[in-house]
Amino acid sequence: MLDQILQIIKGKHPLIPKDAGDFASVKVSGMKFRISAYTAEGLGHVSVMSAKGFFGLMKMDTVIINPLDVDLPLLSYDRIFVMGNDTIYIELFDTLLGSFDGKPLNAVKDNYVAIPEHDHGTHWYDNLLLPSSIHKRAKKQTPTFNRLADEYFSAFFSIEAPAVSDPAAKRAKAIEYVEGLISSGGPSTDVFKKKFGEEYTGKLFHTVLFGTQCHQPYHNYTELKSINQV
Repeated sequence: MLDQILQIIKGKHPLIPKDAGDFASVKVSGMKFRISAYTAEGLGHVSVMSAKGFFGLMKMDTVIINPLDVDLPLLSYDRIFVMGNDTIYIELFDTLLGSFDGKPLNAVKDNYVAIPEHDHGTHWYDNLLLPSSIHKRAKKQTPTFNRLADEYFSAFFSIEAPAVSDPAAKRAKAIEYVEGLISSGGPSTDVFKKKFGEEYTGKLFHTVLFGTQCHQPYHNYTELKSINQV
């Protein structure tokens, strides 16, 4: 499904690969993560992360879209297979400077209303989570979630969004969300923090996963935070 999602993005915004450096391959808690990042022309930053572990019993695919060039919300896609369960999260976070018309996404969501929303718990970022977000779980791997993802991403890129008029303000919104993940945690964030600590996790998130950095390379997370606060 990752290739299909990337094709949808490429159809609107050419992707230019970025060097993920040492973050391209990481082992955490029995899982091997492969991570890549792109500049999406006219959109912003895109990253892809896939992980496998526990003799193939667990797999996870992630796509993050941080639209720094157009005023769309930050999008995080996770598809997780664990012990036969199939979970899909497509979450939109409010990094907007203006208004957002989620009707095309709500229409996709309505198409799958027969699949109950999965209770994903309570998190610090719930106030940033837009209502067009989707959380679903099935007791077995289902191609229905492939169709859902295809329709959702296609709808996302059908939305006409204005170019960002204040890049610094837009970037600051994304930084605030990423800093919240690093300080307050999240399901994937906690795994990296437990293994590598806050500084490593902060550098991974800012430089590769979310692309909120100003310049490269960074020597440490303290330097990164200092530059981002300018």
